[in-house]
Amino acid sequence: MKQYQDLIHLFEVHLKKFNSDLEVKSPSELYQPANYILSLGGKRIRPLLCLIGCDLFGTDPSNALDAALSVELFHNFSLIHDDILDKAPLRRNSATVHHKWNTNIAILSGDALMVKAFQSLELYDADKYKKLNSVLMNTAIEVCEGQQMDMNFEASDLVTTKNYMQMITFKTAVLLGCSLKMGAINANANEKDQSLIYDFGTHLGIAFQLLDDLLDAFAESTEKFGKQVGGDILANKKTFLLLRALELSNDSQKKEINDILSLGENNAKEKIKRMLSVYESLAIKHICQQEADLHTQAAIECLAKIQTDTDKKNKLQQFALDLLNRQI
Repeated sequence: MKQYQDLIHLFEVHLKKFNSDLEVKSPSELYQPANYILSLGGKRIRPLLCLIGCDLFGTDPSNALDAALSVELFHNFSLIHDDILDKAPLRRNSATVHHKWNTNIAILSGDALMVKAFQSLELYDADKYKKLNSVLMNTAIEVCEGQQMDMNFEASDLVTTKNYMQMITFKTAVLLGCSLKMGAINANANEKDQSLIYDFGTHLGIAFQLLDDLLDAFAESTEKFGKQVGGDILANKKTFLLLRALELSNDSQKKEINDILSLGENNAKEKIKRMLSVYESLAIKHICQQEADLHTQAAIECLAKIQTDTDKKNKLQQFALDLLNRQI
């Protein structure tokens, strides 16, 4: 992140102005929760990627600030709603919006952020607005489709790792691709390079989500991870780890997994411990890491094909590798 501190600062100043406007808007019950989640911090990966996507093609990244704000607002809208659906108590080591206020307020506040995300693009000229809006609209519907797939998985016993990879591509990865492409659009990059930078971001997003699955199970502490460690296991969530374990397990191991899944909230520690033991016996941690590595390599190959400054490409590649170097 250090190599892009100037871009992070540029965006934070822009976001601060937006938050200042939220602070004085009413009704406060609608805007305070939006201000709250935006103020929790985070790495600002998506807006940063948008600015990087603009800078990569030799254009002043400040031209992409409103597009960067748009993807950050959309991302935080999705986080508020995802936390409701997942019944998550923590986000970035703080109470989730629906826990701090209530579910109805969280839904409306998230909706307001989504509207603001699209309003942020209205400051561009007609041609750029049309292109940027189209990319974000297509991404938004894919994110919703991915979320619905995720919810459908809860009631299905026929989910495969292939299904899961499609789901995380839509739910998580496409927004990273979208962020970079919106930056490239601001820089008037050609369509081939726009497509390549989009694919770079999407593969990066898939790798990032697979590593997030690993962290959920194997992170050393809630403080380092920022969310409840073992939360996916406790919720019987069909992650890459669980689905691959089911695909690789023998009859005895399948029975053990099903027994673990039947454990309730009162057996939380036992549930996590037993599931991690199964994962260890099947080398699931290693397999998941390998899958993440494949998408990391695919991302790097896309980046190499882009026709732009080599030093800037190398800088972005190193940033991507640093981003994925998360301690498990």
